Amino acid sequence: MDIVIRRAVQADKHDWFRMRKGIWPEAPDEYLDFDMDDILVSETDAVFFAILEGQPVGMIEARIREYGEGCETSPVGYIEGWFVQDDLRGKGIAGALTGAAENWAREKGCSEMASDTWLDNEASIRAHAKLGYHEVERLVHFVKQL
Repeated sequence: MDIVIRRAVQADKHDWFRMRKGIWPEAPDEYLDFDMDDILVSETDAVFFAILEGQPVGMIEARIREYGEGCETSPVGYIEGWFVQDDLRGKGIAGALTGAAENWAREKGCSEMASDTWLDNEASIRAHAKLGYHEVERLVHFVKQL
């Protein structure tokens, strides 16, 4: 399987949006769309696509942050989200995507890469572990209406 990894461009917005919807299906379309143009021109954000046989089959969004939970350095690279087409999961695409994001973060001066997922997303937790990430803490968020 010959996977090509490349940076996202303006023409990728339709596929990128579709993949964002795959990660966050409950999010309103307006929320998923609002920052895409800014990300494409940002120096501290990157989106990489996995291309297989000329078709986009996965993507990863990464950002440079000042802080990442459990990190000892600053700034840090951060995986904001990743998506791989269902029928192609477990075939090395996530590894290729995270590798591209990690290389980009290194080029930006980072020596650590962080990420997160929901507590009940066992598949994502396993995928992170398989890619060499280790759990540093768990967090429960609270809200009270005033």
